[in-house]
Amino acid sequence: MLNIENDYNLRIDKLRKLIKPLKTFDSAVELALEIHAITHTGKVSSSDTPTFCDDLLNGLQNEDFSVMPTDNDKTIAYHLWHIARIEDLVGNLLIMRQSQVFNDEWMAKMNVSVKDTGNAMDGVQIIEFSNRIDKQELINYRNAVGSQTRKTLKSLTHKDLKPKPEAESLLRLVSEGGLLETKESIWLKDFWGRHTVSGLILLPLTRHHMMHLPESMAIKQFTRNKVY
Repeated sequence: MLNIENDYNLRIDKLRKLIKPLKTFDSAVELALEIHAITHTGKVSSSDTPTFCDDLLNGLQNEDFSVMPTDNDKTIAYHLWHIARIEDLVGNLLIMRQSQVFNDEWMAKMNVSVKDTGNAMDGVQIIEFSNRIDKQELINYRNAVGSQTRKTLKSLTHKDLKPKPEAESLLRLVSEGGLLETKESIWLKDFWGRHTVSGLILLPLTRHHMMHLPESMAIKQFTRNKVY
């Protein structure tokens, strides 16, 4: 298993150098897929070796998904939802300009009443959301998003990396409920709009996952150390 602080960030740094030159584009895609695989279950990349995400999910009980150690923390359910929704919105609406994986069917299966990334949720809302959501369907949804992202990465050409998201695609983030018209949420529309496709690959589709999964692992460790 990778050392999160060193090996993973080193690979991101290498990807940042490889992704722009045409001569290293194929290597960049290969590395992006490798980095992406680490943060998803092995099912997504057909890996026989347990991933960081597999290690996180291994042994988790339903109640573990709703644990919030302090008021400054989130929950595992929230982290998984947040990174999955952002990957879905960016990969499909902004990069591919196609439908999200998320739809009414997934909404019903996960037993949720929200569509957005969760950026505007407060602590009470996070706990309520985490208790309500179907944990296995949340994992299934994230797997589906990850599988679609891998198709996207494999389909891109070097010239596809240069454009920034189209205005229509950015508007869809709000009209389809992915972002809310609140300052905690809507800032992402402008933030993502300033990035080229290569920039979106370097953050929402890859590095962003490892900004949240280690926090989830820390919560898991907290639940294991807690004396009941």
